[in-house]
Amino acid sequence: MTTIDFNLEWKLKLQNRFINYAKIYSTSDPESESTPSTERQWDIAKYIFEELKTLGLSDVSLDENGYIYAYVPSTLENDDEPVVGFIAHYDTSPDFSGENVNPQIWDDYDGGDLLLNKETGFTLSPNKFESLKEYVGKTLITTDGTTLLGADDKAGVAEIVTAAEYLLAHPDIKHGKIAIGFTPDEEIGRGAHKFDVKKFGAEWAYTMDGGELGELEYENFNAAGAVVKIHGLSVHPGYAFGKMVNASLLAAEFIKMLPENETPSTTKGFEGFYHLTDLKSDVSEAKIQYIIRDHDAEKFEARKQFITEKVAEFNKKFGEGTAEIEIKEQYRNMKQQFEGKMHIVDIAEQAMKDANIEPKIKAIRGGTDGAQLSYMGLPCPNIFAGGINFHGPYEYVVLETMEKAVKVIVNIAKAVKKR
Repeated sequence: MTTIDFNLEWKLKLQNRFINYAKIYSTSDPESESTPSTERQWDIAKYIFEELKTLGLSDVSLDENGYIYAYVPSTLENDDEPVVGFIAHYDTSPDFSGENVNPQIWDDYDGGDLLLNKETGFTLSPNKFESLKEYVGKTLITTDGTTLLGADDKAGVAEIVTAAEYLLAHPDIKHGKIAIGFTPDEEIGRGAHKFDVKKFGAEWAYTMDGGELGELEYENFNAAGAVVKIHGLSVHPGYAFGKMVNASLLAAEFIKMLPENETPSTTKGFEGFYHLTDLKSDVSEAKIQYIIRDHDAEKFEARKQFITEKVAEFNKKFGEGTAEIEIKEQYRNMKQQFEGKMHIVDIAEQAMKDANIEPKIKAIRGGTDGAQLSYMGLPCPNIFAGGINFHGPYEYVVLETMEKAVKVIVNIAKAVKKR
């Protein structure tokens, strides 16, 4: 068996590639209807596109919607093996600033506090984030405390590109054709909407979009987004008696109508939630944005019905037409798409074991492009990428975990051939 010699040179390639990606501003925008949802995503899409061509991948393309496709050619003489794919997204979350990202590298982490920003005193501490204690002696890449990092999912992009470069540099590793895909707008639930499954050509794929070492996921939340608009009536405050209807105050009333113990911070495991993600309001109008999540399909439907009923109750109390709601489904639990296809998960599990990684098979408290792709005919479990504390200034990624992810990709490529 060919061993994977991932020496210092390759480790630095991986590190530098990720940092280059992280510095490119590529936040998506849920308010936009275009694809990609932001012009800035084209900057990283074009960068990756040119990089893949330079590395020598075949059939590299960037379509009009920002989707990138490329292939690692087979090294088999008679290639009748299934094509396997690897997918990641290059946009970053609008939950926190992704502009002017300044990654910090911490070699041989000592287990103590990390002062990320001397000017502000912003600190990443194991007293607040216990997971840090697991990475003593490792290389951590963090933010500078003013932005998110973008390991979700630029770590996944860097791992896939590095694995592709490694396979091209080692033609002695026998594998079938490998498909690679990179998407925009995953963070706003639209990453797979215009993905060309037929063009991609894989029998199945893996998203490299998980967190800690060993994560392997093939079930996820059912997901929807809800927008509640509340209409007020603005009148000069000096003449407002009996006339003014303050939409901001009504928004506060509506927010109280949803269960306090069914939020992301009060639920875990397979428990669903309502998550207030954004609130914009003035006297005239309020716009409240929620995401709705549940692993169980029936409970998910009940959640959508519940918030709709609350809007009806609200209108009964404050007047018909005061509030309106729009609910849009985002993705579904992909678990049922793996019935009779568990070999896809088994291959990834064994690939981890072959890299001396203990697989941690669990349900995602979130979603990936793979959730939608699985319903589009491309079964697509999710594999760890190494990032922790996504979507905020405490985000960090462990370089050694990223290195392990590259090895898992290579192992899967070899395993598909052997199977």
